[in-house]
Amino acid sequence: MKLALIRHAKPLIAPGICYGRLDIPVDPAAAGITAGIVLDPGLRGATRVWTSPALRCRQLADAIAETLAASLSVDARLQELDFGAWEGLAWDSVPRTELDRWAGSPMSFAPPGGESGSALIDRVRAFETTLRHELKDCAIVSHGGPLKVLAALLNCQPIDLLAPAQPMGTIIYVRVPAP
Repeated sequence: MKLALIRHAKPLIAPGICYGRLDIPVDPAAAGITAGIVLDPGLRGATRVWTSPALRCRQLADAIAETLAASLSVDARLQELDFGAWEGLAWDSVPRTELDRWAGSPMSFAPPGGESGSALIDRVRAFETTLRHELKDCAIVSHGGPLKVLAALLNCQPIDLLAPAQPMGTIIYVRVPAP
């Protein structure tokens, strides 16, 4: 099974703003990146495109599905981490003590009204189980957090929630052997 893990292009939001679950489109200046992803020859053969429901992912997933004549599946398990009360705030306005607590314990700490790293991993693990049952070549359009977790799970590597995410507007290909 060949999987294309695709992170959405740069969103249309000011730098330094926390926007995990905010539903914002891709920056029009990133149109060239999006077009390049849609036409990437490595996507040929994908029969399904999975996507987060977020607009910044849906725009790209819709274009890929149309180009490949592949089915499109919107899946909430591919949403970015829910940052709760931090959503829409400038990162530098989040109290430093809260950011330190999060960095010190990303698995168990959740922003007020948000989601812990453990909850993110649980839902991405459930999505990975679905992929392994289907055993179909597909493209997955999502966000930095879920893609980082999914790549680690698919490659049987430890999950490091504090590791850098895949860059925006890029594809990582993963081959998963049949059981």
